[in-house]
Amino acid sequence: MRGGLLIATTLCLLALAGCERAQTQDASARKIDAPAWATSEAANPGFAAAGFKPGDKTAWENQIHKRNQAQNDYVR
Repeated sequence: MRGGLLIATTLCLLALAGCERAQTQDASARKIDAPAWATSEAANPGFAAAGFKPGDKTAWENQIHKRNQAQNDYVR
């Protein structure tokens, strides 16, 4: 019983070890990230919150704070 369990466990571990592949990206797939508040007005105009000015970090932080406070149960 114990020998069979050991063999089954070993086979499972070997099978999982064989599934691993390198997780690398080539240079063409890399994307340079921009700050969250540096979006263009044409990016998603339907999703823009009222009072948000693209490129304005303070306005972005105020919108995030307002959204977080709307979801805060202790404020309600």
